Amino acid sequence: MTERKIMTPRDTDPQGSEPGSRTQPQDGLSFQDPPVVGSAEPAGIMALDGPPPLAQPVSSTRGAKVRIGDRIFYWLTAGAGGFIVVLIALVAVFLVSRAAPVIAKDRSNFLFSRGFQVASSPLHFGVADLLWVTVISSAIALLLAVPVAVGIALFITQYAPKNLRRPVGYVIDLLAAIPSIIYGIWGIYVLAPHLVGVQRALYHLHFIPLFQDKGVQNGTIFDASVVLAVMILPIITAISRDVFERTPRPNIEAAWALGATRWEMIRMAVLPFGRPGVISGAMLGLGRALGETIAVMLILSKPSQNAKFSFSIFDGGQTFASLIGLNMQEANGATQTGAYIAAGLVLFVLTFAVNAAARAVVNRRREFS
Repeated sequence: MTERKIMTPRDTDPQGSEPGSRTQPQDGLSFQDPPVVGSAEPAGIMALDGPPPLAQPVSSTRGAKVRIGDRIFYWLTAGAGGFIVVLIALVAVFLVSRAAPVIAKDRSNFLFSRGFQVASSPLHFGVADLLWVTVISSAIALLLAVPVAVGIALFITQYAPKNLRRPVGYVIDLLAAIPSIIYGIWGIYVLAPHLVGVQRALYHLHFIPLFQDKGVQNGTIFDASVVLAVMILPIITAISRDVFERTPRPNIEAAWALGATRWEMIRMAVLPFGRPGVISGAMLGLGRALGETIAVMLILSKPSQNAKFSFSIFDGGQTFASLIGLNMQEANGATQTGAYIAAGLVLFVLTFAVNAAARAVVNRRREFS
């Protein structure tokens, strides 16, 4: 009987087996050594723990020739952007140059005094009442319009059938085409009488200064706020709808995959993505409400000169825009004209500050979204 001898790697190769050769372990099982990927030279094998080599930047325009049409289009777009900046700067310079001398002649505190008497000598005029009516009417309009606009935008983009989305969108967009004077006539003759019941219901909250009963039935700040809400509704709706339609599809599919309901999908995917757009639309609507002239001028009842200041939204008043629209044609001389321009300067600064704050909020939300 012949004795079978198992050959070991030492028997075949004193220096060790080559990579990839078959070896025979002690238990009789054979296995294949894993091949080594790389160069046979030690210097040709890259260390795995070292940083990867940095790629050299390659310019995509290297050797490319810029066309004359591209260069012309670039300068046209840059000029258009610069023209807007220069135009706003010129408007600011004009307002400041005309308003500063008149404000210097004012014997009252321009920002904190009441009454706008520019026909008297010396001058006594202030913008406290105008500032309050302008801000509170626009804020109430924004408070009423934003939830409705977001609801309409969500209905169009998430709930409405496809054959109904476009007609509803067209109807909402048509609201922006109605002239301001039509809104004013409709608001004072049609809407204001129907809002009397709402005002009487809110009289029970007289312990809140905003809802004190001052006895004005039609032409109140509340009436003007509701009309302004209807006027800014198409702007906020259009921007919110466009933003909601651009929600990334993977976000929506991920919410569905987690078993979310339709409302949970909207809350987790659609609303967080569209929040900066909704804020931008709301601020654009607020700018429209702050500067609205004709509709507010027709709706608001003008208070008497000796009327006491009131925080109630059921009282009359004037905004910056309605004051200028009513009295600018009767201004005689540079002094009276400068007083109304000073009121316009405050409105310009207020609108600029609102839009700047909105831009800051949108940019900050975009960083965290």
